[in-house]
Amino acid sequence: MASSNSIRDILDYYKRYRGLTVFSVAASSLFEVVDLAVPYAIGQLLNVLSDQPLDGALDQFVARVGAVGGWEAGKPLSLAVLLGIIFCVTVVRAPIQPWLGVWFHWDIALRSRRDHTNRAIAKILSLPLEFYDENNPGRISGRVARGLSNHTWTYPEIAGQLIPKLIRVLGIFGIILLIEWRIAVLFLISFVLILTFLLRSLRHLIKKEEQLDEYMENTESRTSEIITNIKTVKAFATEAEELERQRQRLEREFKVVDYRIHKGYVTMLAWERLVVESSVFVVLALTLWATVQGSISLGHFVTTLTVSSMAYAELEPICNLAEVFARRYASMSRFHEFMQTPDGLDAQNLLDSPDAVRHYQFTGKVHFENLGFGYERDRPVLQNINLLIEPRQTIALVGRSGSGKSTLVKLLFRYFEPHSGRILIDGQDVRSLDITGYRKRLAIVHQEVDVFNGTLLDNLTYGNPGVTQAAIAEACQIARVDEFVKTLPQGYLTVVGERGVRLSGGQRQRLGIARALLMNPDVLVFDEATSSLDYESERSIQLAMQNILGTRTTIIIAHRLSTVREADQIVVLDQGQIVEVGSHEELLTHGGIYNRLHALQETGELIEPV
Repeated sequence: MASSNSIRDILDYYKRYRGLTVFSVAASSLFEVVDLAVPYAIGQLLNVLSDQPLDGALDQFVARVGAVGGWEAGKPLSLAVLLGIIFCVTVVRAPIQPWLGVWFHWDIALRSRRDHTNRAIAKILSLPLEFYDENNPGRISGRVARGLSNHTWTYPEIAGQLIPKLIRVLGIFGIILLIEWRIAVLFLISFVLILTFLLRSLRHLIKKEEQLDEYMENTESRTSEIITNIKTVKAFATEAEELERQRQRLEREFKVVDYRIHKGYVTMLAWERLVVESSVFVVLALTLWATVQGSISLGHFVTTLTVSSMAYAELEPICNLAEVFARRYASMSRFHEFMQTPDGLDAQNLLDSPDAVRHYQFTGKVHFENLGFGYERDRPVLQNINLLIEPRQTIALVGRSGSGKSTLVKLLFRYFEPHSGRILIDGQDVRSLDITGYRKRLAIVHQEVDVFNGTLLDNLTYGNPGVTQAAIAEACQIARVDEFVKTLPQGYLTVVGERGVRLSGGQRQRLGIARALLMNPDVLVFDEATSSLDYESERSIQLAMQNILGTRTTIIIAHRLSTVREADQIVVLDQGQIVEVGSHEELLTHGGIYNRLHALQETGELIEPV
């Protein structure tokens, strides 16, 4: 019905509670088999009432009960023992079964959901950055949520109902086999044929379910993008186009669900019911014939007809449970595909406690030595980069878009590993350092500062929650955050909204600078921190940056050259190589690429970022 690896993954989802699983399934199955004692006892009651003999084993049991209790054997004792059996199987069992069955089924499912939700969050945090370049939040969260939810709901149904019901059917086969083996063989053959047909049908439908799950994931992904980019959608008045695009996706999903999947399940159910009813009728006819011929007693006739009807009645819920599993299988399988995505470089640190993180202190001396890298091996982005940055020095990286500036910083933060060469900090290869401890000595201010939906204070202290109030005040003064905090309704305790929507672009940038400073980093990076700001906001950020220069090693990536004039060294990259190095005045005198870019910006003719 499905690949063995995927089935194994689904079973392994619950392996931490394997002992409880075996116990709960065994207990539920035992109760299902014990329940068969009721129709058997009723059949024996009919034998007693019609003056026909009890079965040999039961007759011996009644005799032993009479001997122990000192009661005379006869019809009253036989009726009393049979009533006692029915009482134990029904009344006594009633309060016990939920605790040995229902409790453990849901307890295991909920414990597993807790465990695997933790694993999923750890996986999300451990994946490399390029994974998020290819998959948006809607696609990822949808796959994880559906996978976890379907695993949770499936376990109580499969372990608590499907498996015990199949064991119940085997128990019924055993009872019929003891009464009349020919009817039992017919019963077994019919069940095997029905279940074979069921499995073949489900194998085909699961493929359709996998296709549907992929369609749904794409629809959710686009919906997430619409919500994220709703301002752009409204600004370009493309609401109708987006609605039509989603309508087409939903129509495609509907056709797959209704005309392929749902129709397939109904067809399967129709055939299953036809075969079941035919089988019940044949069993009735054969049992009646055996009774008329005197091969079996009236009690056995009632027992055989009752338990076979019970068995065939179980087929529909078995089919329904199998259908439910088939509908959920695709999302569970895709969840495990996600969980098997290769981790990033820092995955191992998620397993460590915060106390296990190595604490470093660097002077800030950074050396890029013969560095080479490409996102694809045959297409290098950086080639033979050699650059030495002294402690507390300010270095600016400039160059055309795609020249490798941001890639160099990604390598510094170890988002990727270089294909050749190495990066040294204070003479140590960064690959030999604990990645979490190393990154805590770096800080970066991006072009778009990520802001969480919390208070301004929460966002400021995100990287260093234990920082003192004095340090917060100092960082906010340097980054000029204190200038706009006064205008917020609740000051530092103002909730800034999701993605910081209640702050302007310049305010978010200043928040990002203060947050970076509160890490007290040895190396601070500004990655085009002013490129998307208006002149007034840019000027405020430049003033904040000037307060930082010389206090630590600083790397500035900028396409507005006015931002980098104060740098100790300006490094010009072109096509992944360093082509010029010098101060602002030296590079202007040199008359190379930097001079040309500066002249174009001065005249306002440059339209391509550098």
